[in-house]
Amino acid sequence: MLGDAIALTLRSEPSARAELFARLIIEIETYMACHPEERPWTCRVFTGTDGSQIFRGGVGHSLVIDPAGRLWRGRSYEDFQTTYAEIAACYEIATLTPLYAKMRECLTRPDAPNASAT
Repeated sequence: MLGDAIALTLRSEPSARAELFARLIIEIETYMACHPEERPWTCRVFTGTDGSQIFRGGVGHSLVIDPAGRLWRGRSYEDFQTTYAEIAACYEIATLTPLYAKMRECLTRPDAPNASAT
């Protein structure tokens, strides 16, 4: 499902990608919540300091849609500058700054149906 969501997002207009991907992630979360026999699947969404949309999964991976609409795959800890805020004796993420040079850009495969260069 996630692979399909990424492929569909890459085929969409760059300016529409963050909103589309956010909707698809909600669909995946809803589906997985209705199938408890599957492994748990979670995603938290953040806005990066550069205006990017950051989708952090529960297994240490993140997907980032930058302000230009490019999609990046990164590691949740190593590929971000992160600041934390203390909230009720716990530390929560306050800011995330993507380090794109450490990430891998996701591109549409040339052999994919309706592929377009990104």
